[in-house]
Amino acid sequence: MVYEAKNLDNLLGTEGFSDQSLQNHFTLYQGYVANTNKLTEKLEEYLKEGKTGDSEYAELKRRFGWEFNGMRLHENYFGNLTKGGKELDKDSNLRDKIVEDFGSYENWEKDFKALGAMRGIGWAVLYCDCQNDKLFNVWINEHDLGHLAGAIPVLVMDVFEHAFIPDYGLKKADYIEAFFKAIDWDVAEERFDNA
Repeated sequence: MVYEAKNLDNLLGTEGFSDQSLQNHFTLYQGYVANTNKLTEKLEEYLKEGKTGDSEYAELKRRFGWEFNGMRLHENYFGNLTKGGKELDKDSNLRDKIVEDFGSYENWEKDFKALGAMRGIGWAVLYCDCQNDKLFNVWINEHDLGHLAGAIPVLVMDVFEHAFIPDYGLKKADYIEAFFKAIDWDVAEERFDNA
């Protein structure tokens, strides 16, 4: 199977995100897709040649999670953005669950924004642990460290420098506000309902 980069041009013109910044970010994402494909092909070659004991094979296996998760996290991130944003339906299952697990929507938002504003590179993710019917705001360090096994990402925010420095410099809080104005809550609700 060959992975194909999604066309994300529909996000150009999103308030709070310059087109140049978005296009650079799209190029970065396309690199994760390309590298996922290259690693998949190379690992298949090693397997066919019986070289699974080689140290290079091991390192490629380790690298695969970084590239694959970089691809998927970006797809989730771009997928939950839209021009003008779409509000969270006050009668949705997701909003009800947020209120149940965090005490109020405002508590959840405060926690998610604080998570995203933490020092360091990574991702802020609202995860659904479907086995125990619980929502968590989780920091993902890098792409391959910090994921909750078996949990479903509902809302994903990129907080690597490339996501905000071109437009906001070191004002990450301003980027987070722009992100919130561009959230497509319909997508997050669908992810939650299908989890």
